[in-house]
Amino acid sequence: MAGEHDAEKILIVGPAWIGDMVMAQSLFTTLKKRFPASTIDVVAPIWSTPVLSRMPEVNHSIPFDVAHKKLSVASRIKMGIHLRKEHYTRAIVMPRSFKSALVPYIAKVPLRTGYRGEMRYGILNDIRNLDKKVLTQTVQRQVALGLPVKAKLPPEIPYPALTVDDQNQQNVLSKLKLNTKKLIIGIIPGAEYGPAKQWSVESYKQLAKKLSTAGYQTWVFGSEKDKAIGTEITGNNQSAENLCGKTSLTDVVDLIDLCEVVITNDSGLMHVAAATGNKIIALYGSSTPAYTPPLTQQASILYKGLECSPCFERVCPLGHTNCLNLIGVEEVFEKLIENV
Repeated sequence: MAGEHDAEKILIVGPAWIGDMVMAQSLFTTLKKRFPASTIDVVAPIWSTPVLSRMPEVNHSIPFDVAHKKLSVASRIKMGIHLRKEHYTRAIVMPRSFKSALVPYIAKVPLRTGYRGEMRYGILNDIRNLDKKVLTQTVQRQVALGLPVKAKLPPEIPYPALTVDDQNQQNVLSKLKLNTKKLIIGIIPGAEYGPAKQWSVESYKQLAKKLSTAGYQTWVFGSEKDKAIGTEITGNNQSAENLCGKTSLTDVVDLIDLCEVVITNDSGLMHVAAATGNKIIALYGSSTPAYTPPLTQQASILYKGLECSPCFERVCPLGHTNCLNLIGVEEVFEKLIENV
């Protein structure tokens, strides 16, 4: 039965990382289930707004173009004043910083929910304690913010599911002159967090060669920062395409939809790939699938779980990165063949 608060108008202050933003769709879905007639607007970094457009639960994304880690109080106050006219009924602040809570406070949203963090008393009025022993995964912590205080998590957390734009897919294929006649294997070799999350470029290069010999083509996905490693991986391999820096985030969503399997480090684009519903093989090193697993039933995980793992460091503190280097090319290839 519909409740009196079904028509909630909800403002979300979203996370700064692409993987966290994709996982946040689980929160949005939970809110829509709890408040079926609600509308959800998301304050988000400008780069993430195209991805939010692929989430049917999001009514409107509000781009906030401020450099990461910058306080920018004046800009936040200006946005909060601007949003007062929207008359939001509740807000959820996903980051735990003081600055992230300013916009809904200035916007005079009556209920402002978030975890205890940097001096946010008064700025938030529904402050939750984060019990990391109970909420062991990032997505669980996100979803819990959309539930009543002390409510149990649902038995099954809804997985992110990004929509595919068929027309854009065809436009990108045409623009980049991509061929879909041979089976496509996607590769995501980057990880914004640092090299301790990245399987070696040489391993990806050897894998791309094996895939070519086996009759597959390879598409390498990444940002402009990944262009050089994409070039190294593809080399003179006629069956490999370096798409790093040539695609937007939404282009990546549409192209991954065409891949048979995607092989990926634990990265933001891993979560994008998982949210397309395609098969993925996720390689974990300094992080752990227990904390940020790919949110899909279509994932195979390769993780050595060494004594030193997970360290969560950006660069291997022991200097060897064995957590990833011990994952062999043949091992990944065999896992891929199982999934094709």
